[in-house]
Amino acid sequence: MPDDITPEPTGDVPGQEGIDDAGVPESWDTATQASPAATPAGDITQAVPVDTTRSMAGVTPPTGTPVTAAGAAGGGAGAAGGVGDGTGGRTRSSSQRNWIIALVAAAVLVLGAGIALAATSSGGGGKKAGHNAPKIPGPTSTAASGPLCPLTGLPAPGGQVPQRPALAVKIDDYPDARPQTGLSKADIVFDEPVEGGITRFAAVFQCQSPPLIGPIRSARAVDVQILSQLSKPILVHVGGINPVLDLLQAANLTDFDLRTHGSIVQKVPGRVAPYDTYISATAGWGLEPGDSTPPAALFTYSSTAPTGTPITSIHIPFSGTNNATWTWNAASGRWLLSYSGSPAMTDGGQIATTNIVVQTVHVTYGPWLENSEGGLEVQSQMTGSGPLTVLRNGVAITGTWKRAAVDDPTILTAADGSTIALQPGQTWVEIVPSTVAVTTNVVGAGGSATTSP
Repeated sequence: MPDDITPEPTGDVPGQEGIDDAGVPESWDTATQASPAATPAGDITQAVPVDTTRSMAGVTPPTGTPVTAAGAAGGGAGAAGGVGDGTGGRTRSSSQRNWIIALVAAAVLVLGAGIALAATSSGGGGKKAGHNAPKIPGPTSTAASGPLCPLTGLPAPGGQVPQRPALAVKIDDYPDARPQTGLSKADIVFDEPVEGGITRFAAVFQCQSPPLIGPIRSARAVDVQILSQLSKPILVHVGGINPVLDLLQAANLTDFDLRTHGSIVQKVPGRVAPYDTYISATAGWGLEPGDSTPPAALFTYSSTAPTGTPITSIHIPFSGTNNATWTWNAASGRWLLSYSGSPAMTDGGQIATTNIVVQTVHVTYGPWLENSEGGLEVQSQMTGSGPLTVLRNGVAITGTWKRAAVDDPTILTAADGSTIALQPGQTWVEIVPSTVAVTTNVVGAGGSATTSP
């Protein structure tokens, strides 16, 4: 059985010398997680079972397709695949919303402003059966006219929104997995804490189609909470522990485990297991060819610069291996990522983004073990509300994130109650445990750091 699709015997354990099941766990770090013995009893909701990944006995997966070194280094967009006319889209609609739209349409006809009606229309596509549409109006963008990518607010490529769902891919961020491939083409990247203080990415693609994405690793329970707000996206990962796999099967997403879909796996020269599993975005969408409905917009976008506190950087010390700092680069208008002072690289150069959403959440641990050193499943509470810091255009805006239910979008609210709009472009969402002290360097404060939130 190829290394990239071998079930991880004790949760998610990186191997040595190209052997996926070498039994060497990911490093234990107590920066964001207490050891099992020190975990408060209230954080454990049931007895802690020793659980392994689901058995794949009898399954003979394909070996994958080799990728040339040039292909591994390339970060350009691949075939868009399934590009439509941009009129379809998952909507967060209800009968009440339809009634309101009807009134607006009537008013527009009276005023003779047909253009305004077109600008407010998000398309006529419906939701996939079984998706419970929240009653929160879909976010909009004031960045540009014409069809906009739903997850970036940027003009759609070729003037057409690709007729396909969001594609989420689980990408490793352990030091041995770096540099990753395809991140620069993601619409949104969710940075989620997992066991041992390390983090893992849920990279979401919709408007761009990179030819190579990876390295791909296993799923976590928090993926259900992260991805359920994206209008039933496709999720691609490599395995997971049984309780997590069960959660994914019941969630508002379409789950694809590469252990049983190995035919789309690509091999990259110089990569060894478990950091050698890659796919193209086109192949990911090809797993669900009948789904041609784009997601509803998640955030509000505006090119108007907001009022906020000018800062030079923000520091998020998840752990020693994931000690992240984002630094504002005025020349490019983007935030640049580094780990412990060294640039974080991807195939497109240093990792950079237009927006950063720092979402502080309450975290508990358990009830399941994720690795052989006793690392408990990290359970991030992503519904309800909590502190928020949004970074865009070199400033920080503090406020509150709110989310009524797991299928609802996360609403970003400023201190005055207004919705915080993002700059059109890529967004990184940093899901930060409330026990992690996030600091920002304020312009003109003599380099001193202020704790945020």
